[in-house]
Order: sequence, then structure tokens, then C-alpha cells
Amino acid sequence: MTALDPRALRDAFGCFMTGVTVVTTLDAAGKPLGFTANSFSSVSLDPPLLLVSIANSSANLGNFTGGRGFAVNILSESQKDISATFGRRSSGDRFAQVYWKHGPVGSPLIAGVSAWFDCTLEQAIPAGDHTILIGRIGGFEASPHPGLGYYRGAYTTPAATAAELPAGPDVVISTVLEAAGQVLLVDDGRGGLSVPMARVGREGVQAALDALIAGVGVKAEAGSIYAVYEDAGTRTQHIAVRCPAVAARPARGAFVELSRAGVADVTDPALRHMLERLADESRIGNYGIYFGNHQQGRVQRIAEDSSK
Repeated sequence: MTALDPRALRDAFGCFMTGVTVVTTLDAAGKPLGFTANSFSSVSLDPPLLLVSIANSSANLGNFTGGRGFAVNILSESQKDISATFGRRSSGDRFAQVYWKHGPVGSPLIAGVSAWFDCTLEQAIPAGDHTILIGRIGGFEASPHPGLGYYRGAYTTPAATAAELPAGPDVVISTVLEAAGQVLLVDDGRGGLSVPMARVGREGVQAALDALIAGVGVKAEAGSIYAVYEDAGTRTQHIAVRCPAVAARPARGAFVELSRAGVADVTDPALRHMLERLADESRIGNYGIYFGNHQQGRVQRIAEDSSK
């Protein structure tokens, strides 16, 4: 069998994204000890067990395998410096700049962590160049602090990174329900009228559109996209879909004449202008799709070659 390249194997292990922990205990004299580890895993809920592994080359191996127990401190995103401190090979006092206290079982608990588990030592199992420490959890606590991640040899801070990303606009789907020269309008809650619309959630555009059609209680099918525009004032991205419908009494709203006069009470200027354009295009049977924002844009005719 061909020998495996240890460096390549370590890099491959690094493809598995993990959290970062500091594992702590006390020596025979009561001095706090600790090391950084990402080889942490839950084992069992009943009984409550977890495991970490420690290198056999560690100077503190005997303190962890022969002691009463240990604690696992899951570091938060702001504690990269603590990870580095406990990850260095140093004979200095790693706890000198760290606020900590004794846990309910007795091992050191570091302040500000994402979570901690204080354990008695259940079993120490030699495994190659490491020893697996199985701990029985005697106390634990989780905090709101997001955990620090580790991937391919580098720290990751998903929560902090996500908070810094610019938030995109909400997507709003609108249904333009047409039947026999009429369009369905509903109360917009502001003393005017609107077409049925809703924000798109995790279920996606199609599901939101189906729910809108079902909510007005008329038989209709999703047709073609009629307008795509962004409203910078409300930070919303609008998608309007023409939906051929069967003329009937709706569960909400009413069908009105598709004309400039018929849609005059639509409150939103951008929506009203879109319906006025639809009324004009319906008369001549030449439709287009609007792209732009709530103030200006362009209409691309259906037969127009968009590749030019």
C-alpha cells in the first residue's frame, strides 16, 4: 500500500469546515491548562457525552488523560486571538490575559465564548498519534455569540461577514389579472387601489404567484412577465406578471375596465403608469416588457431581438 502524504492528508481534513474550541483542565496543583482544538464532536445525548482529541506529543497529555475532567470552550467570532494564544507552543501562562472561572465540574471556563461544556473524564482512548478524550457533560451553557469557524487553515466569521454585506432589495410579485378587457384591482390599504401583490419569501416566485391567484378566488393562469423594475425609495424589486383570468366575482377586489380612466384610482404612480401602458397596448395588441426603475426605463417589445 502506497504511503499517504501527511501534509496532503491534513489539507484534505481541512476541507471539512469546523468550529474552534479551547479545551481546558487543571493540573494536580490546580493550575489551569488548555489547548486549541477543532477535533470536537458530540457523541451521545443519553448519557450526555462528547469527545475531543489531544496530540500524544502534547506536554499536557498526562494532565488531560489522568485528570478528573476537562471543559470544551467553543470560541466566538471575536476570539481569534484566544485561539492563537492557546494554539502556540509556549511554556508561558496562556491564561494570563484571559478572564475565566471554574465550571460546575471544576475545569476552567473562558468568558465570552459561544458555548461551554464542563465534563468529567469518561474515557481516554489511544488512537494513532492522538488520544481521544470522551467526556461526560456535567454542565453546559450556550450564548447568542456566533461561533468562530475554521476552514482550509484559516479562520472564518460567517455572521460578521454576512452583517457587512449590503442587503439586497425585497422582491415583490404583482399579478395583473385580465379578463374580457378588465383588470382586477384590490384595496391597497391606503385609500386607493392596487393589483394583488406580495413579497416573495423563501418559497420562491412561483409559489408566491400561485398563492396570490388563489387568494383572490378567480380561475387564472400565470402568463408572461410584463414589467421588472426597482423602487429605490422602498428598496423593493418588482416583478409584474400578466395572468389571463376567467371573468367571475373575485373573493377580494373587483374587475374594472382596463383603461386610463379605469385605473385612475391606483395609488402607486409606477403601478398606475404600468396599467395605463397595458391599456394602450391592449388596444393595438402590441405588448412589451418594461425594464428599469419606478421612474424611468425602457420597454422591450416582445418581438424585439434583445441580443442587439
